[in-house]
Amino acid sequence: MKRVNYLNNRDILAEIHKSKNTFCSYTDDDFARYDIILPSIDKINIRTIADAKRNKAKRLGLQEYEQRKEAGERVKQADCAVDYRKIAKTDVVFRIMTYDHIPEEKGRKKNPKNVADTKTKLNFPPFQHFKFNEKDELICVGKSHWEGGMSNGSFNKSHGMATNKLALMWMKLCERYATRGNVRGYKYNDEMKGQAILQLTQIGLQFDESKSNNPFAYYTAAVTNSFVRIINIEKRNQNIRDDILEMNHMNQSFTRQNQGTWERQVKEANKTTEKE
Repeated sequence: MKRVNYLNNRDILAEIHKSKNTFCSYTDDDFARYDIILPSIDKINIRTIADAKRNKAKRLGLQEYEQRKEAGERVKQADCAVDYRKIAKTDVVFRIMTYDHIPEEKGRKKNPKNVADTKTKLNFPPFQHFKFNEKDELICVGKSHWEGGMSNGSFNKSHGMATNKLALMWMKLCERYATRGNVRGYKYNDEMKGQAILQLTQIGLQFDESKSNNPFAYYTAAVTNSFVRIINIEKRNQNIRDDILEMNHMNQSFTRQNQGTWERQVKEANKTTEKE
């Protein structure tokens, strides 16, 4: 049976990258693609520059392999390999995770624990893109949550949006999760799916590529929490309804009626086991 591509990390990462770029501004569209992620500009050194060149060479080789394969050529991936030593220092782009260009919002939290708590709340961690120019100087070529030029632009966190393909991925993930055996039998299955989709729209772009390259696990954990939250809310509401019915001497739900029987059977089974 032919394997069907459901969702994979590579496609999800690509759509997250495209979605985040709609919130960003670059001096050139080519600088939107980064080659390495670093926590600060001080981490740019000989080693990280070499790592960035290797990453770029690997990406370029993979792109050429896919293009030639789509064209119908019988080619090996090794034949498309790019020597990272031939890549110039000025051709690599560094993504620096920083809050330097984000305006402060004092009082947003009473006890701020980090820099993010003192800044405006954002939909994903902010960053800047840097590269070397011909004079071997680091220059800023891109900023997240920004509109306009690097020096004469302004902060803007609401002019972007998630791509349609990424939104469809979120919906597909929730639809697929709702068919699992441990949740598909609930009559409020649609409510759980709706809550999960809403949760993904809120935290979908908060995935930090500098910490992990597995957004599928990140999204699955969020969907699981949303489903469990709705189940717990419905169970709590059911207990309240059963309490009201019991107070009015009316029949409770089958779950409440059989609860005592089930607990008694468990106790008897435990006693039998202890005697043996």
